[in-house]
Amino acid sequence: MQPAVARRTPAVGESPAGAGGDAGPLQEEPPPRPAWTSKAQYILAQLGFSVGLGNVWRFPYLCHQNGGGAFLLLYLLLLFLLGIPLLFLELAAGQCLRQGSVGVWRSISPRLAGIGLASCLVCVYVALYYNVIIAWSLLYLARSFQHPLPWESCPSAGPNHTEPECALSSPTTYFWYRQTLDITPEMGVGGGLQPTLVGGLLGAWALVGASLLKGIKSSGKVLYVSTLFPYLVLFCLLVRGLLLEGAPEGVRIMFTPKASAWGTGQAWRQAATQVFFALGLGFGSVIAYASYGARRSNCHRDAVLVAGLNALTSLLATLVVFAVLGARATRRTWQCLRRNAELVAQALAAGGLPETARPPGNLTALPAPQYSAWLRGLPPALRDTLGVTDCRLEEEMNKGVEGPGLAFIVFTETLTLLPAAPLWSSLFFLMLLGLGLSTMLGTTQAVLTPLLDAFPVLRRRRALLTVLCCAGGFVLGLPFAQRSGSYLVAAFDDYVATLPLLAVGACEAVAVAWVYGAERFLATIWEVTGHRPWRLYGPLWRFGSLGAMVALLGASLGQLALRPPTYQAWDRTTAMSWRRPYPPWALALTLGLMVVAVLPIPVVALRRVLRPPRDPPGPQDRDQEEKEEEEKEKEEKESAADLAPTATLDSASLPG
Repeated sequence: MQPAVARRTPAVGESPAGAGGDAGPLQEEPPPRPAWTSKAQYILAQLGFSVGLGNVWRFPYLCHQNGGGAFLLLYLLLLFLLGIPLLFLELAAGQCLRQGSVGVWRSISPRLAGIGLASCLVCVYVALYYNVIIAWSLLYLARSFQHPLPWESCPSAGPNHTEPECALSSPTTYFWYRQTLDITPEMGVGGGLQPTLVGGLLGAWALVGASLLKGIKSSGKVLYVSTLFPYLVLFCLLVRGLLLEGAPEGVRIMFTPKASAWGTGQAWRQAATQVFFALGLGFGSVIAYASYGARRSNCHRDAVLVAGLNALTSLLATLVVFAVLGARATRRTWQCLRRNAELVAQALAAGGLPETARPPGNLTALPAPQYSAWLRGLPPALRDTLGVTDCRLEEEMNKGVEGPGLAFIVFTETLTLLPAAPLWSSLFFLMLLGLGLSTMLGTTQAVLTPLLDAFPVLRRRRALLTVLCCAGGFVLGLPFAQRSGSYLVAAFDDYVATLPLLAVGACEAVAVAWVYGAERFLATIWEVTGHRPWRLYGPLWRFGSLGAMVALLGASLGQLALRPPTYQAWDRTTAMSWRRPYPPWALALTLGLMVVAVLPIPVVALRRVLRPPRDPPGPQDRDQEEKEEEEKEKEEKESAADLAPTATLDSASLPG
């Protein structure tokens, strides 16, 4: 890589232009480009992309798993050390260069163009499986407009006979695994396409295509609904959830910090991973959206605003989730106590309970500590004979809180207990649809923008390109619509579409901090935007953020090597889920796709290094190049004029 040109950061009161150094690519006037119709629309786009389904189910799960309030504090610390600096880096690069992810890094150095290509490949991976989750939400939304809800009770397998799988689990669990997914017992059994999932996937891609058909003019309007509506629903769910019996107990567990979590490497690794993916770093979507903003916008303030709102959203969603989990755990604890009380009453009536083992009163009226003390005092053999269990609220809180099960099993179970259950169910799945759609718009835009930048002629055929991309995404996503498709979704979400992003993020930090130069980059931002960024970002990019990503990537790869990955499979006969190791072909596919995603980074760099130097252009070559440049510039201006919104952002109209 070429060494960065040294450049002195302007002193206080000194013009950025007086800092010396050559004019870099970030200072050059970019080509004409469509723009957001307002600053609010731009912020909503960035917020809508970063706030996704992970805020609703992944963050609360990690918070519960890693010490509640301790994880919240750890997350906020890493948000300032890792998240905001990298988000600011991507916003500034896209805003100043006004290009997609490929063009941005190629402008900084041609050897770095592979970073943008890797981002595009990761976005393709994410789009393929993320839209399947939107399809699930669509299917549940379609079934929410009926009373009673189809997952309120078990289906009948004959006169006075309940479906065994449902009787062993629960109506919501049965509806998810059997009637929605019709899931196979393991990943190796494909099971063929599930027709309802294929229909839902087609509808999801149709929604994405329609939202992007006219570029940011159409997607910007959709974002007002898809981004703001989930906040309204979350607030309503929070108010209603806190009124449920047992909800305060769940919130108490959430905010009770367990300091021991700070001493575990897992908590640090998962908090850093959540910060990275919650803000959408490395996808190229942040860069793509920023490229349509005004160059003189205060991108540092935008980064702090988006990161802060994202964290508040995670906190709001976690409050809702823990309130619901607390109510569910309380209800199940009382059910457990009543069941044990019946078993003890039967033993007392039959004379099979020694006098010393009699409970001190009615079991259902005993406080939890006294019940646990009585249970521990029973001889193990007698406890097994009676069949009584330790009814602990904390254990019930742990059940079914991971991944999609949190939304499609736990939440649906709680919603059935509310008055006007179909209304609450419709609002909840509309919220999931909005969260997923706003993220999908950013992910798909990160693929379309580099294509339009590389081939300006496509800008006049943007609608056709959008339709073709969505159609291709639907076809490539069909394996996820198989009966075993949910296992593939888990594999992509855990490994294929996540680990390559860490490599992309590390390369971005290297590109800015070491190739272009951190101080030079900060001075350029000041010169272009008129807003001076904090000098602290220089050492953070060079050492802090870069070191954290390298350590995180190393820890993740080390865990993969030392502990073979597993997935959660569903056993129909026992109606229980259990962990199974990935089959060899799935491991090979997972590793192969991860390698393919990051391969453009070294390949492009080596190709540039090994390319023989070209002869100096002659007069005819220069004339031909000038002619081609003029034609390209004319074509870009015409395309931009065709695509420009009715009201574009103007740098003078933006707040400083």
